[in-house]
Amino acid sequence: MKKIIYALILSLSIAIAAPVALAEDIAPEVKAALLMEASTGTVLYEKNPDEHLPIASVTKIMTMLLIMEQVDSGKMTLDDTVTASENASSYGGSTMFLETGEQMSVNELLKGIAVASANDGCVAMAEHMAGSEAAFVEMMNKKALELGMENTHFVNTNGLDADDQYSSARDVAIMSRELIKHDKIYNYTKIWTDSMRGGKFELANTNKLIRYYNGATGLKTGSTSKAGCCLSATAERNGMSLIAVVLGAPDTKTRFSSASALLNSGFTGYSIDKKLEKGEIVGKINVRRGKSEQVDVAAKDGYSILVSKANPVETEKTIKMNDYVIAPVSEGDKVGEAVFMQNGKEVAVIDLVAKNDVCKKNFAQILAELLHGLVSF
Repeated sequence: MKKIIYALILSLSIAIAAPVALAEDIAPEVKAALLMEASTGTVLYEKNPDEHLPIASVTKIMTMLLIMEQVDSGKMTLDDTVTASENASSYGGSTMFLETGEQMSVNELLKGIAVASANDGCVAMAEHMAGSEAAFVEMMNKKALELGMENTHFVNTNGLDADDQYSSARDVAIMSRELIKHDKIYNYTKIWTDSMRGGKFELANTNKLIRYYNGATGLKTGSTSKAGCCLSATAERNGMSLIAVVLGAPDTKTRFSSASALLNSGFTGYSIDKKLEKGEIVGKINVRRGKSEQVDVAAKDGYSILVSKANPVETEKTIKMNDYVIAPVSEGDKVGEAVFMQNGKEVAVIDLVAKNDVCKKNFAQILAELLHGLVSF
């Protein structure tokens, strides 16, 4: 099939950010740190990013990720009832004080985990979803492998100090990025104060940035004697979402100040240019033998470019589409590509798809059209 190329050249002052672009001493008092832009996954700063370190309750990011995956896939609902076992209720440290046999909804337990960092809540959810905490930990490690978290190994669901449990600043950023793809998690991580059990149990977020940092959206704190003070902090401003990971801070004040410094540097030096929105209509394509003569063409996925305010570079976008398609056409059928180029090099290709179905004309319709053509002739 002949192809027609529609070229839309956009001369824009934009730049792709290079990893480790920010000052080397931005987080001098912590063992490891990393700043990532969430939509592109670009690393803007890193310090000892792959060092194996305990991460305390930041571990709960993976626990919450597995919960949100089951909720968003329909395998579990937020209204499902969970019964706390004797094992779950026996956990100390940061807890929501579950009693053996106490029943709570997934919604309530997620709130306890995200806001109060409830160790007992993690175990209750693990047992509910996998039958045992050990089986759930296997799920955690499997997911870490799927995400390419090469420097992570989980032993428990909540991050309590344990031999052979570790992660890294890079891996924490990776799982944080995956978690915030589930928008509902913000309903919990953005809570500052709340209550449970009919107002009898007060909750206060362990992440103080939620109250004091402009644009803060989460995500999870952690602190043990072995791990020190840790944090994965997320924030959004002007359509750009950043993830700042701090591991091994000497105290909670340094944990928050270091994360704030990372976020400030990111928001000061960069912005996001959304080149293509998911579902955005970029044109039409002719349909042969279809009940409709044309169908809208849309971007299958969105595409954003991270803009460095210091180093502009020209970007070109080329829309490539077939000159026609033959019915029947199904929504989502690939009909072209959007190609992005910088300095003569291809940097991204986004599939273009049919926006909706187009049914094939039946024999009677085709015959009627032929007869109409003959009469007109």
